Amino acid sequence: MNYMSCIALAVAALAVPAAHGAETVVVSDVLGAEGPLFVDGNLYYVGWISNALSKWDGKTSTVLNDAKGCGHNGLALTKHKTFLIACTNDPGAIIETDMTGKQVRRWDTDSKGRKLIGGINDIVVTANDGAYATVFGPYIDQPTAVIGKILYLAPGGKKWVEVAGDLNYANGIGVSPDGKTLYVSEMVGNTILKFTVNADGSLSQRSNFALLTLLVPNKNASAWLGPDSMKVDRKGNIYVAQWFGGKILKLSPEGKLLHVFEIVAGDGTTNVAFGQDEKDLYVTVVKDPNDAQAKGYVVKIPNVE
Repeated sequence: MNYMSCIALAVAALAVPAAHGAETVVVSDVLGAEGPLFVDGNLYYVGWISNALSKWDGKTSTVLNDAKGCGHNGLALTKHKTFLIACTNDPGAIIETDMTGKQVRRWDTDSKGRKLIGGINDIVVTANDGAYATVFGPYIDQPTAVIGKILYLAPGGKKWVEVAGDLNYANGIGVSPDGKTLYVSEMVGNTILKFTVNADGSLSQRSNFALLTLLVPNKNASAWLGPDSMKVDRKGNIYVAQWFGGKILKLSPEGKLLHVFEIVAGDGTTNVAFGQDEKDLYVTVVKDPNDAQAKGYVVKIPNVE
């Protein structure tokens, strides 16, 4: 599939066996699949290798934004119906587009004028239309730097303010339904942290929420085996993708493991989105995490209570 063209070829759905119900490939040949969102019957997703934001309407994938050099890695929908795109290429950026993919705003620095060194990995929008974003860190194998950060954009704000630092490769980010708790993945270390969200958007009471190594057996031995992006459902349960783990883990607000979704399509699970009424999950996955082109899919699986 050519992601630099305006219209990608339609991809026929392909059913494959899964450990927990049917797993269906809905989009193939995605280069660096990430950031799925299901909005008004359409599936939106991004690719960090293809530098593209795309929309799948159930039959055809259409490229909406192909900002070269961005490395589209995360996607969030604001309350005023625009997208925030995380640019993971280093130094990073945050792009705001309308629903058609047209850029309306771009940030290349934080509130102190510092470049977003390490790249932006993921973004979440809060109920009051504020937003948090993670700064990842330089991808050096083996990982040595601990420079991950969390940035905050206040409702109606113009600049992103650093509200937490010293994270071990900050990745996915999510917020509880009541807006009082922020969850953040530390990919290196296989840990999810949580913070209390204060009234002004600042963060406090940093603590360990879940140590994934204690919840599920490691599928591969890698410094990069750890939590990637996440989503939080209406009940406050957290669904987190485990890179190099080939899984989506469903955790309770107390950090209890509720379910493991084993993904057949690949080991590089990156993110998850809820379908209509949260009955289904759309999962972005890279077939082989060691593949430099990060060839992968968006798959659909049934959710569980």
